[in-house]
Parts: sequence; C-alpha cells; structure tokens
Amino acid sequence: MLKVVIAGGFGVGKTTAVGAVSDIPPLSTEEYLTEASSDVDSLKGIEAKQTTTVAFDFGRLDLPDAPVPLELYLFGTPGQDRFIDLWYDLSSGAVGAVVLVDTRRLESSFTPISFFEDIGLPFVVAVNEFDGAHRHLPDQVREALDLPAYVPVITCDARDRDHVAGVLQALVGHALNGMPASPAPSTALQDV
Repeated sequence: MLKVVIAGGFGVGKTTAVGAVSDIPPLSTEEYLTEASSDVDSLKGIEAKQTTTVAFDFGRLDLPDAPVPLELYLFGTPGQDRFIDLWYDLSSGAVGAVVLVDTRRLESSFTPISFFEDIGLPFVVAVNEFDGAHRHLPDQVREALDLPAYVPVITCDARDRDHVAGVLQALVGHALNGMPASPAPSTALQDV
C-alpha cells in the first residue's frame, strides 16, 4: 500500500481525478461555495464551480497489472492556500504527490509546487487539459513553472480513469526511482 497526495490550486480538478480513478466510492468533503468565501476564492475562469473541498478527498486504486502490483491510497487536498496546514498532515507518509495544473490559471500552481519542494516530497506535474483550454507542450509548462528537469510534466484529462491511472503510475515510478528527496536548501539570509 502506498499513500499518494493529489494537490493543486483551487478548482483544478483534484476531486474529479480522485473520483475518476477510485475503485471504491470516493470519500469527498465537498461543500457549496458561499458568499462568505467570495472575497478569497476567486472564480475567475471557473465561474460554474459551485462546490469546494473543505478537508480532503479519499479514494483507493489497485494497479494489479503494474510492473509490481500496487494498491494506492489517494488523498486529495483542498486547493486554497489557507488549508496549507492540512497539506502537511495529508502528506505525512506519502510516497509522492501529483500537482494538478490548470494552464488557464497557472499562478494557482506555485504554492503547491513550492510546498512539495520545501518538504522534499517527490512530485509530478499533471496538466489537466480542460475543454476549450489552449494546449501547451509539457516543456512550455515546465518553463512557465520554472521546474527542474527531473520533475515530470504530464498532460491528462482528470475525468478519464486511464489518464489519471497513468499519471499515478508515473508518479510512483518517479518517486521510487529516485529524485532529490531532501528539502530545498534555505535561501534565508543568515546573520553575519
């Protein structure tokens, strides 16, 4: 059994991805958006969004045909930065993370990417190809996000079970085959 985190900005498709690939009915903590969150949860580009994850999503995926049969426990994070303390709890014991990205709102990807770099958890970036969104090559996304060459960038459709399963297999392979696992060095200035 391996624990995997599915993270990303607000409205990038994390709940959809967990639901699309889970072999069990997924646990979801979706709640309706309220007027109280309208000042902090921008719906620009996702105006039709009506719900949001307020704790986490949970699913399970068995991959019996993988090179080594796997059972993955999937934990989807809430996307808003104000839940970052919960991200630490959800990431504890995880083998790696998927950072789901929406290229229409790329700025929402910086916090999750920095988070996983800072805690030293291996991750892949999965570009969710929304209907009607401009398609970008993985190398263009890598450059826009200023990602190191060792971080895989994959395109997917978070609604498609096979796409999400492929991303998860790529993550497990990436995490188990090695990547820099220590947290990024501190860039804070030291007293002289």
